[in-house]
Amino acid sequence: MSIIIDRRLNDRNKNAVNRSRFLRRYKEQIQHSVDEMVTKRSITDMERGGTVNIPLKDISEPSFRHGPGGDNESVHPGNRSFSEGDRLPRPPSGGGGQGGQGQGDGEDDFTFSLSREEFMNLFFDDLELPRLARTVLGDVREFKWRRAGYTPSGVPSNLSVLRSLRNASARRIAVSAAVRRELAEVEQQLVRAPDPELELRATELRKRLDAVPFLDDIDLRFRNRVREPQPMARAAMFCLMDVSASMTEDKKDLAKRFFTLLYLFLSRKYERVDLIFVRHTDNAQEVDEETFFYGTQSGGTIVLSALKLTDEIIEARYSPSTWNLYCAQVSDGDAFGADPEKSRAFLQDRLLPQLRYFAYVEIPDEPEHLGSLAHAYARIDDQRFAMKSVTERGEIFPVLRELFSKETA
Repeated sequence: MSIIIDRRLNDRNKNAVNRSRFLRRYKEQIQHSVDEMVTKRSITDMERGGTVNIPLKDISEPSFRHGPGGDNESVHPGNRSFSEGDRLPRPPSGGGGQGGQGQGDGEDDFTFSLSREEFMNLFFDDLELPRLARTVLGDVREFKWRRAGYTPSGVPSNLSVLRSLRNASARRIAVSAAVRRELAEVEQQLVRAPDPELELRATELRKRLDAVPFLDDIDLRFRNRVREPQPMARAAMFCLMDVSASMTEDKKDLAKRFFTLLYLFLSRKYERVDLIFVRHTDNAQEVDEETFFYGTQSGGTIVLSALKLTDEIIEARYSPSTWNLYCAQVSDGDAFGADPEKSRAFLQDRLLPQLRYFAYVEIPDEPEHLGSLAHAYARIDDQRFAMKSVTERGEIFPVLRELFSKETA
């Protein structure tokens, strides 16, 4: 077993071991501060590090100290307000109190700086793609060592002592079996009638038995391990965003924030994930990342066009048998005519059977008044489908966490 000790020097006032211990111990408080920090940031500053504030009461340590001890009752000279036995009222909360510390909740916080790596690790620690499976070999980058019997050559650390001794025992039995039989016959003849020639023959046979080595090179066996390629988890995420005229700038900002966090989460935690960006008005089109987030196109609303385009892309480039397919859709839900019902039917009957998960996020004008698309989607009864709604920045990350939380066994 190899033990690796990291003896690299840290910067002054920065100890890696202490930082990691602090992050583990106060992970919940730091993660809560990180969540609050994300809601106040712009999209371009989403993945940089930052400084978090932790209330002192959350990191206070218990301590023991010597108290005054005993019961003392006294009245100081010149006291005109109290008599012996009177009870003193508790000082009001929030005040400093005379001659002592205040009893109220203070605003003194402990400030802790997080690097970009620490920030991203805490941010996406409890997220994962649901039902992700290793489907194909693809571009093999992962291997697993597997036991593959024994080999007559190898390094000493892989020597199988038991197998080698077993081979040595079998070899000694096989080599000396005939000699032992002959020696037994000679010894029986010597018991019946001593003979000098038989004595010489017995001595020669014993020397031949002694010359058989206990362990020979041909007996050695080494544990053999071979490296096998492991199937990789290839996934594709389809990002469908409604950019119709009913999507105001505030709604588009919420949609872009959701997809920005989703993009950071996928690119951070998974090496092999393809992202396909689809914008739709009354017509859907596949675009690049720059156009998806910063394009200015607008128009009517036909949700079915985006779902059909997704199906065409899957049929052309992503086979469900070799890819884990996911889809995230954000819209304000303002679809008209037969489009909501047609979209629901197409999603339920055609698209959803090919996907491992479909997440729909609606941005309504008011939290209680969902659009016609949400009412149509609500009739989909499938574990692979999830629907949420957001109306303000602070709800985006909690919704993302609910949609892509880690699955428990």
